Amino acid sequence: MKIALVHDYLVQYGGAERVLECFTEIWPYAPIYTLIYDEEKTHGIFKGKKIYTSFLQKFPYSRANHRVFPPLMPPAIEQFDFSKYDIVLSDSSSYAKGAITRPETLHICYCHTPMRYAWDDCQKYIEEFGFPGFVKKIVPFFMNYIRIWDRVSAERPDKYIANSKFVAGRIEKYYKKNSKVINPPVDVKKFRVGEKTGDYFLMVGRLMTYKRFDIVVEAFNRLGWPLKIIGRGPDFKRLSKMAKPNIVFTGRLSDEELAKTYSEAKAFIFPQEEDFGIVAIEAMAAGRPIIAFRGGDIVEHVEEGKEGIFFEEQTSDCLIGALKKFDPGKFDAQKIREKALPFDREIFKSRIKQYIENGLSKHKNRS
Repeated sequence: MKIALVHDYLVQYGGAERVLECFTEIWPYAPIYTLIYDEEKTHGIFKGKKIYTSFLQKFPYSRANHRVFPPLMPPAIEQFDFSKYDIVLSDSSSYAKGAITRPETLHICYCHTPMRYAWDDCQKYIEEFGFPGFVKKIVPFFMNYIRIWDRVSAERPDKYIANSKFVAGRIEKYYKKNSKVINPPVDVKKFRVGEKTGDYFLMVGRLMTYKRFDIVVEAFNRLGWPLKIIGRGPDFKRLSKMAKPNIVFTGRLSDEELAKTYSEAKAFIFPQEEDFGIVAIEAMAAGRPIIAFRGGDIVEHVEEGKEGIFFEEQTSDCLIGALKKFDPGKFDAQKIREKALPFDREIFKSRIKQYIENGLSKHKNRS
């Protein structure tokens, strides 16, 4: 079968890119179509792959400032020609699902979420990404166009795969579509249960406003307890200025250092609402209990008192309450790790491959 992979934009290496990486391992000769590509920012993971980019690739500074081009992204994704493919597999949280295909071509969308800045709080999106003043003023005027395009383009895929039950609910609400839930891959084999644990708590992830690292910094400033934060991102300067000396920002770590830091943490703090929290599953693969905000997909994977505990509001006061009642001696590290094992990369690849092949067979039989 001739298959094409479609991705929103390849300008970082996060959860969506891990999914695409697995797709390329299943179908190593499949070309990748994407709006913008930056080999350095994706750490060379896709080097050597046949990658087709849109006209946005030629725009000055597009790789560094892709978020200022939303009005141009719909026509950019629609420019690609998929007429020679039997199947198009889009990996999307925004524009890739808008790929236009022939009736004979099966289009399956692996959806990380319906476009959040179209359907959620537009003003929150504007503030989170720190747009210049003039951009902030014009964004609301084109968001209605983006919202309409997103709803129309949602009709283009023949089938949807959701990355969590939480996202499946969002797909049903905003797109009126059913979806198959296949959780993203996690490299659980890289992590292990440590022989001992330290006295520090841990957070891992891209430093972005919506992830609410700020309430954790506020809480640990007040408590004076040790906290390690692994990751980089646009919110680093603000957070580092807030933090007292008991809070350490490690930056990016090697795989070995990351696994060790996970395994020796007292607990993992997860204050955000995520569509799928890969870092929380990594922490569980290291046997660490989770202290999480009760929202998003994390409630699907953590049972109160078994894999962790929850707090109900995204405030430092509420988090402090959870931290003070947390008792690490009540959790079994091996049982927590076992809960993470079904997210293994090879299991994900097997499930995706089977779903795609079955879907193509049924599609051909109907044609």
